[in-house]
Amino acid sequence: METVLALLVGVLVGASVYLMLARNILRFVFGLVLLGNAANLTIFAAGRLTRAEPPLVPEGLAAPPELVANALPQALILTAIVIGFGLLAFALALVFRSYQVTGTLDTDAPRETRPGADAPAEAAPQSEAAKP
Repeated sequence: METVLALLVGVLVGASVYLMLARNILRFVFGLVLLGNAANLTIFAAGRLTRAEPPLVPEGLAAPPELVANALPQALILTAIVIGFGLLAFALALVFRSYQVTGTLDTDAPRETRPGADAPAEAAPQSEAAKP
């Protein structure tokens, strides 16, 4: 099962890098989400996949009586999902605002719509000392 998960993580990372290299901002955000899911699967696979019992200690014992599942990777993944959702919401808000300002999702557009980008160098205001 770990081999299948390792291949799936590789496919997800490859797809996310492909999406993040595109010039479209929305594709970049989707690639970021895929990369987060690949990291979550990596943590999940690192915690060893077993069909063990939940990590509950019966009353009166100091430790579980048999092999139990590791709860740490599950807690880390749950935290990463919440953080990833917050990152996605923030990134989508930035993309929406960028689209409102520039009218496009192309990453090169903000360079072309910057105020003063087309102004020639001679139009710059001169200081009082430089005036004749």
